[in-house]
Amino acid sequence: MTTRTPFLKDLEARGLLHQVSDPAVSALFAEERVTAYIGFDPSAASLHVGSLLPALALARLQRAGHRPVALVGGGTGLIGDPSGKTAERTLLDRDAVAANLAGIRGQLERFLDFSGPGAATMVDNGDWLCALPLIDFLRDVGKHFSVNAMIQRDSVRLRLAEREHGISYTEFSYMLLQAYDFLALYDRLGCKVQLGGSDQWGNIVSGADLIRRMRGGQAFAVTMPLVTKADGTKFGKSEAGNVWLDAGLTSPYEFYQFWLNTDDGDVGKYLKFFTFLDVSHIAHLEAEAARAPQARSAQRALAAEVTSLVHGAEACRRAQQTTEVLFGEGDWRTLSAEDIEAAFAAAPRTDLAAGLLGTPDADLVALLATSELYPSRGQARKQVEAGAISVNGVTARDPARRLSAVDVLAGGYVVLRRGKKTFHVLRFG
Repeated sequence: MTTRTPFLKDLEARGLLHQVSDPAVSALFAEERVTAYIGFDPSAASLHVGSLLPALALARLQRAGHRPVALVGGGTGLIGDPSGKTAERTLLDRDAVAANLAGIRGQLERFLDFSGPGAATMVDNGDWLCALPLIDFLRDVGKHFSVNAMIQRDSVRLRLAEREHGISYTEFSYMLLQAYDFLALYDRLGCKVQLGGSDQWGNIVSGADLIRRMRGGQAFAVTMPLVTKADGTKFGKSEAGNVWLDAGLTSPYEFYQFWLNTDDGDVGKYLKFFTFLDVSHIAHLEAEAARAPQARSAQRALAAEVTSLVHGAEACRRAQQTTEVLFGEGDWRTLSAEDIEAAFAAAPRTDLAAGLLGTPDADLVALLATSELYPSRGQARKQVEAGAISVNGVTARDPARRLSAVDVLAGGYVVLRRGKKTFHVLRFG
């Protein structure tokens, strides 16, 4: 019998192994091609960076010679998982769930190989849950669950304690449905392992227990830690909101910047969690970062690896080039209109007629005041004279300057900057 790459040891070396339900799972991975699954929430048509950890866990599983199953909750998505929620979810209709499933499938294809002998499989639990007779389910499955035990689960207990209206029966039933998913995949695909975040421990163990009770089989729970940030803020959020894997929702440039801005205290952990770099190489990057944190070499490696993985090498190259131009010594004229739009998507913008260029209406001091970078022309004039203003990255010191056609970048853009980080985009066209 062929011994496979030690999947669990890799997780452990990366700090990704939080808990296992039985030590015997190690022997299972060593002796068999294991079928294991992770569930994904179809509440949006795109995954976000919080979903990247489980998606890459399935990719690590496949690279270790095992068979990954991505379960997308077309059935449970109509109910909603109460875990980690302080309010009832807005229930999606079937058309919305179907559209979201299609988007998620396309994103998972970037990380998983859905062809060949070790092909990944994507399943929709709506295929069995939506056709499940209620009375049969309550009689055959519900009898194995104790309400006393269910209300002790954190996902339920916290909701009962913190919300005026508690938890609906709809969401209370979620753990039974997730347990049934494990049973269904055990029957259909021989799936013996469910992977998930540590907040899913109770639900996963319930599924393994249901398999034991109803089939006399052995199944296992393996959980990973929840991703946290050193400063205590929520992982996966930027100033613009969620960081999505869809380039139409979060541009590759914004995505690259999200990882580039990782705190020094988090970068080593994130390199282990979100890249396929060898842990010895990551240790080298951590040592470099400790010696010269100002170089941010570990953050650059992290941003490049994850952006290439999610958006491809060319999108990563353009994000790196844009970053170098905007924050280094590069020529802003090398940027495309698309690059500028992505880089300054969150910056305030003023649209102006191209015919204003070179006229008194294109006076720099006046534009600084009307764009509200400064409250008055007098203050704007003083700041220009002090060298606090740049036009397309070049310091402007002449308060009598007028913007002209030579200042216009691709797409008709001119970018004003006050200090280091406050921008206003003018678009002439």
